[in-house]
Amino acid sequence: MNSFPENPGCVATTSASETPQRLTGPLTLFFATAVGVIVMNLFAAQPLTGAIARSLRLAPELAGIVAMLPQLGYAAGLVLLVPLCDLLENRRLIVRTLACCAGFLAVAMFADSRAVFLVAIFLAGATSSVIQMLVPMAASMASESHRGRAVGNVMGGLMLGILLSRPAASVIAGAIGWRAFYGLAALIDALLAAVLYMKLPARLPAVATRYPMLLRSLWTLLGTEPVLQRNAASAALVMGAFSAFWTAIGLRLAEPPFSFDMNGIALFALAGAAGAVATPLAGRAGDHGAARKALFAGHLAMLVALAVIGAAGAGWGGFSASAHPVLAVALLVAGAAALDAGVVTDQTLGRRAINLMNPAARGRLNGLFVGVFFVGGALGAMFSGAAWSLAGWTGVCAVGFVFTGVAFVLRLIGVVRGAEV
Repeated sequence: MNSFPENPGCVATTSASETPQRLTGPLTLFFATAVGVIVMNLFAAQPLTGAIARSLRLAPELAGIVAMLPQLGYAAGLVLLVPLCDLLENRRLIVRTLACCAGFLAVAMFADSRAVFLVAIFLAGATSSVIQMLVPMAASMASESHRGRAVGNVMGGLMLGILLSRPAASVIAGAIGWRAFYGLAALIDALLAAVLYMKLPARLPAVATRYPMLLRSLWTLLGTEPVLQRNAASAALVMGAFSAFWTAIGLRLAEPPFSFDMNGIALFALAGAAGAVATPLAGRAGDHGAARKALFAGHLAMLVALAVIGAAGAGWGGFSASAHPVLAVALLVAGAAALDAGVVTDQTLGRRAINLMNPAARGRLNGLFVGVFFVGGALGAMFSGAAWSLAGWTGVCAVGFVFTGVAFVLRLIGVVRGAEV
């Protein structure tokens, strides 16, 4: 695997960059649960977009920013906050960042002003980047031979949290209103910050530098490391397809012949979460040298899933959802699960490759990798809204095809050039 100059833009110290504590089964479960809970802050707004827009009197054409701002904030946090875990003691940084996140969610709960609400969810998204401080800590505690499995298991919690955030938000909002969801999320994050303070080991970074130099080193890493470039680009593209689907599926399910209410949409999202089972399997494939095959299988699964989703939701191939509504729902669920499985396969293997690189830059590498793919997710959400307005479900599926097809072609080009995963 290619490697970059040791710790560019920073000076190594004698402090250990790895924690002496090893990653046990209970600790893995704890990390997976923590990231799964925190990531709900980023995606729960998607099924709540309509209710929030009506409550805050947002123009219909601006409603999509409710779902987009948390992800853009997250991308900003990955660039500006996550690199600090290569500079500051990690446990203290994680706890304080998560406590700030809880505060911003509480502000969003009580905000009557559109501007205050939108700023609050952006900042809550930024501080939710604490997830990417936890993932490299978990990776640093695992042996190299089991790092793919460890990352896969933690990522399983992350992806399950992403997939469950929508049904959870829908159920809570349907029962007691959208503001209650933000209040509950604030309370849970505050409690989790307290638990993390007690459970996390101290981890001192192995660099000595100043924050401006640390940020400048991000551009060095992004511009010079092909492993990071390949995997971040691929992850961004498949995340765009994922986000396009999940941003618009609630709109399609609310229409005939499905006519789902919020609870029905929640159950659909819960069934679609089955794709998360691919996460640990992808990590094991990477540890056994089958990363390339697993990546191609994941991308092909996404392309097939989008074709199935197009048939069930837009009548591709002459299929009639009105004539076969139960079969159409089953096909949408199966397509959603396969789409999610392909996304988590790409991201798990990409993250494994990133975490096998320079340990002293692990925080920055994770921040860059996830920052790039969340930009892809934000773009997918934006294009999905425009495509839905212009061409309905066919337009949404076309957006997914473009994103996934480009990712597949980029991987093929990498194989031709002999590049590693």
